[in-house]
Parts: sequence; structure tokens; C-alpha cells
Amino acid sequence: MAEQSIVRLPASVRAPFDVYVNGVHQEPGVDFDMRDGSLVFGRVLKKEGNLGFWRWFLGAWGVGTYRQNDSVDVRYEHGGRPVLLEGLDIEQG
Repeated sequence: MAEQSIVRLPASVRAPFDVYVNGVHQEPGVDFDMRDGSLVFGRVLKKEGNLGFWRWFLGAWGVGTYRQNDSVDVRYEHGGRPVLLEGLDIEQG
């Protein structure tokens, strides 16, 4: 079975809405599917946690340590006003 990533949407999100991963628009049915109020991606997405001491220390000296840090954002309208949810939590499925 292919690895999946799941992003649970808040109850306030209603269709139509737009989904972006790292600022790139995602197409429903192509890039993700909807299941039980969640976005299901057919690939691994990861969100970097807090920096540990050593990674922070190295960064302070200009030594880069990079990890995958995906951002899933959703744009929709609520009460006639645009709403943008940024950096939603990502679960592995």
C-alpha cells in the first residue's frame, strides 16, 4: 500500500475551498481525495517540529540543517469573507 498523509479539516471548512501544499495549488481527485472531512494525499508530507539544541546551535553559526517541512493551507469563504488556514497538522496514514 502506498504511503499517505492525512490533514483533518476544521468543521468550519465548507466546499468550495482551495488547497495548497507549499504554496502550490492542489487539484481534488488528482493531488488529494476527500474522506470523512479530511484531505488524503497519496504521498508523504511532513511537518518539521521544534528545533533541538544542536540544530539551533549549528544554525546560529550559519550551518544549515534542512529537513522536509511541508505546509498545507486551505482557503475558503465563511460568512462571505475569505479565510486562510495555514500550516494545518499532517498525520501519516
